[in-house]
Amino acid sequence: MAFCPLDYRYGCQEFKEIWSELGRHQRQLEVERALVWAHKEMGKVSDEDYAKVAEIAVPSIVTKERVSEIEAETRHDIMALTKAMAEAAGEAGWCIHLGATSNDIVDTAVGLQLRDSIILLRKQLCNLIDVTANLAERERDTVMLGRTHGQAAVPITFGLKVAVWLDEMRRQLVRLDEATPRIAVGKFLGAVGTGAAQGEGARELQRLILTHLGLQVPLATTQVVGRDRYIEYVSWLSNVACTCEKILQEVRNLQRSEIAEAGEGFDVKKQVGSSTMAHKKNPIKSENASGLARIVRSFIIPTYENALLWHERDLANSSSERFTLSHASALCEDVIAKTANVLTNLWVDGERMLANIANQKGLVMAEKVMIELVSHGIGRDESHEILRSASFEAIANGEELIDVCARTPAISAAFSAEELEAMFDPANHIGVSGEIVDEAVELARNAIQ
Repeated sequence: MAFCPLDYRYGCQEFKEIWSELGRHQRQLEVERALVWAHKEMGKVSDEDYAKVAEIAVPSIVTKERVSEIEAETRHDIMALTKAMAEAAGEAGWCIHLGATSNDIVDTAVGLQLRDSIILLRKQLCNLIDVTANLAERERDTVMLGRTHGQAAVPITFGLKVAVWLDEMRRQLVRLDEATPRIAVGKFLGAVGTGAAQGEGARELQRLILTHLGLQVPLATTQVVGRDRYIEYVSWLSNVACTCEKILQEVRNLQRSEIAEAGEGFDVKKQVGSSTMAHKKNPIKSENASGLARIVRSFIIPTYENALLWHERDLANSSSERFTLSHASALCEDVIAKTANVLTNLWVDGERMLANIANQKGLVMAEKVMIELVSHGIGRDESHEILRSASFEAIANGEELIDVCARTPAISAAFSAEELEAMFDPANHIGVSGEIVDEAVELARNAIQ
């Protein structure tokens, strides 16, 4: 029976395979095999014994079902694993788990899961960056209303809005690449981190195992990998989820009926917005992913709590981490993928954007006129007061600001009617937006090459 929504509604199959019971089992077998391989490299295990261990260290031979049967008796998952492996390896079983403690296996297997997760997350993020770069380039010069405090501000371009998202995504990619060597880490120095059970070559043994598995080698550990590494990982997931939700929230707001400047694609032939309101076209994918992003961020708190282990370790983190790492990873991937889908199919109504600017009756161009007054020798504060008075007069009378400006002596004396008309063209007050878009797109595309 499917119980968790991840079982039947959210997350991609690749992520579920990484964090599934079988995925965990497969990687723990791989770690146990790598341990024996390292002992072979150091001359402690024969080629024949290693070959036998390598042969049986696969889920089809040492099955999860057999491990579970033994665990029902031992009540210890890794001991059950090693017993099942030794059972299958016969005489070669003597060298399985040699010098290791359970968490050498557990945390190193988790390191493999994290490494594999990061590969998939990076792939999805790069796709999202590519989609967003294309959108920014396409809408580079699409003029729209900028809003601050939920109020009309001054013109911007939709391309600039998207470029802000794009550059944040690029920073997230940089953060991931910088953090990966600190996150994808294992450990193999035994019960309290001294390496005593492995002997004088303990650090070389650890280096061999972890580099063989493609993981980074830590300097100092207790019985466990430092949970600051997991904090950094889940913090990154939460940060990316926040980036995505911020974008999706903007899409949802721009799709409001009274704004209607951009929104999710909608299949008018098949898709249903409401069971009773037949006209509805709801931003359901953005809403869905926004909800999942909140769940991702919620895992930050238990991840921090899981770092507070007693002495060289306790087990209070174990049950919690079975949720935090797997669920946060799978859901973050889902959020990124859905954000890419929304932006791929986004509709943008440039005419509506201009109409919404026009509905402001020129008020959003007050800054432009003020700046031009300053360039004509009127002080900044005085220019501000002139435009403030003109703006409030226009609002009070329901007039166009340009008409009030035309009869304001300080303004009419400085500018001709044609000059004033040009000032009220929103396309003439978007600054260096295009340059910023171009550079953001170039940097982003270089980052994902």
